[in-house]
Amino acid sequence: MEKKKFYMTTAIAYTSGKPHIGNTYEIVLADAIARFRRLQGYDVFFQTGTDEHGQKIELKAEEAGVTPKEFVDNVSGEIKRIWDLMNTSYDKFIRTTDDYHEKQVQKIFKKLYDQGDIYKGAYEGMYCTPCESFWTQSQLVDGKCPDCGREVQPAKEEAYFFRMSKYADRLIDHINKHPEFIQPVSRKNEMMNNFLLPGLQDLCVSRTSFKWGIPVDFDPKHVVYVWLDALTNYITGIGYECDGESSDLFKKEWPADLHLIGKDIIRFHTIYWPIFLMALDLPLPKQVFGHPWLLQGDGKMSKSKGNVLYADDLVDMFGVDAVRYFVLHEMPFDNDGVITWELMVERMNSDLANTLGNLVNRTVSMSNKYFDGVVNNTGVLEPVDRELREAAVSAAEKASAKMDDLRVADAITEIFNLFKRCNKYIDETMPWALAKDESKKDRLATVLYNLVESISIGASLLEPFMPETAEKILAQLGARKRSLEVMNMFGLYQSGNKVTDKPEILFARLDVKEVLEKVEARKAADAAAKEEPEEAKEEAADVIDIEPKAEITFDDFAKLQFQVGEIIACEAVKKSKKLLCSQVRIGSQVKQIVSGIKSHYTPEEMVGKKVMVVVNLKPAKLAGILSEGMLLCAEDAEGNLSLMTPEKDMPAGAEIC
Repeated sequence: MEKKKFYMTTAIAYTSGKPHIGNTYEIVLADAIARFRRLQGYDVFFQTGTDEHGQKIELKAEEAGVTPKEFVDNVSGEIKRIWDLMNTSYDKFIRTTDDYHEKQVQKIFKKLYDQGDIYKGAYEGMYCTPCESFWTQSQLVDGKCPDCGREVQPAKEEAYFFRMSKYADRLIDHINKHPEFIQPVSRKNEMMNNFLLPGLQDLCVSRTSFKWGIPVDFDPKHVVYVWLDALTNYITGIGYECDGESSDLFKKEWPADLHLIGKDIIRFHTIYWPIFLMALDLPLPKQVFGHPWLLQGDGKMSKSKGNVLYADDLVDMFGVDAVRYFVLHEMPFDNDGVITWELMVERMNSDLANTLGNLVNRTVSMSNKYFDGVVNNTGVLEPVDRELREAAVSAAEKASAKMDDLRVADAITEIFNLFKRCNKYIDETMPWALAKDESKKDRLATVLYNLVESISIGASLLEPFMPETAEKILAQLGARKRSLEVMNMFGLYQSGNKVTDKPEILFARLDVKEVLEKVEARKAADAAAKEEPEEAKEEAADVIDIEPKAEITFDDFAKLQFQVGEIIACEAVKKSKKLLCSQVRIGSQVKQIVSGIKSHYTPEEMVGKKVMVVVNLKPAKLAGILSEGMLLCAEDAEGNLSLMTPEKDMPAGAEIC
């Protein structure tokens, strides 16, 4: 039977800077939903990416002294690194600077212009640069941007506009007929009452006051406004072709089953985007879910407040799965959640170390202590077993019901209710007391079997939320991951299997005082680094000393063959966090070279580079893939790598001597 498709997207992350944990929450939430849908048997296609055009980026690039493309290449790479750090299983990472996307945006703009949906005019109003939004005086709140509360500036310029009112009634009708379209319901009411019912104004869809955007090809002094550019990624990323020759992937996946976005951009996704799709004669996405924000303890995160938390800092302190657990479990369905270092420690100790980690460790340790690790179902049942078994076989149905409504935190609670029931079962049955009575040996075996079986079900359900932890638990129990269809069956753990004889502590308890001291020490170190005189930084950056190797003769050196290579294709090596596999043209040959530079370069950045290559190394296999040479890199004291490239443009194959 063919699997039912499920196409879901996140909002593409804006490349104005490194994403904080509030931004990162969305990709983790999306990943949990995608993984659970796969567990439910769906054929999932999960897309994310980066939004890379606009005035804000043009200004930030200028401040940094780099081109806008260099700026977004760096930030997009950092975003992708964090998405990968959080173990997210996206299928496609799109960038709005991708050539195929830019070409389709130009075609879409021209199509909408030709059919009269876009017209040329002039705009005069108040402009918010951070939000890239125009506002009328009446829309401002206390004279400031109603979205972000920042200062706005008067702006006037020639622009193209989209006739939003042409489709407004049709959109209102769609929302009324499809109550599931906008979730939660509070978001739907906000869009209807504040924007649609009072009447839509035409939307500015081009700009002339900056250049960093996709040019309107028939009027090149205009660039396509960021929202028409960014929103269309959901169709261009799966192969939409405005001329009518869309890919098989597009035909299979569209309409999207779920757009997962932050509540602050709900208007763009439930008003502008559906109307653009109507104008293109495309079906609307089935559901748009505007999730709440994850706030620091003292409010919304911002660099100006100095209260920003980053995913990699949290991971260094707690580990990937602990951070995933926290942001998923602590975020309510339609209210903002709160994150602090203290709350993280509290959840780490109470939920992860005590409820889950201690349960697994006790169960494995008792199985080893009393039965040399062998788990047998001897069938000696007592009434107390019934409640545990009922909790185990009903957990999947309860969690699935919550996930179908996108109540992710509630789904996790259902799974941890099973783990709590297992802990209660240990207190009820007291295995240590049974072990003292030889006549109760078979009963003790059944108790431990019931625990191993129940935890196996819980761990299989936990995989979408904490994938590495689930894998570790199942490995310690000697169990296989269950499919959702059989999680309502108790007794599938093979009697006679063995648990590991070396149980691993899944989560260690932390001392909140020690954690806060480490946080303060890190802040102090960061502050000291910022205050270091520029001259000292430059002086330190100019030189680096390394351990000298033994001297060699010229004959030794002459054995190595160095040439210029051109990278014509590159892809990440699956299941490797470090390796990229490049196809490198050297003269008339193409060599395949595997390099441990994944954390420093994306595959997209690699393509087209001229690099220095050692071409006569003996081929070797890395991660099962043949590597036929070596790319030369420089490395600084912090471990940052830079590919060695020729100063002048040289042909592929040129000898380096």
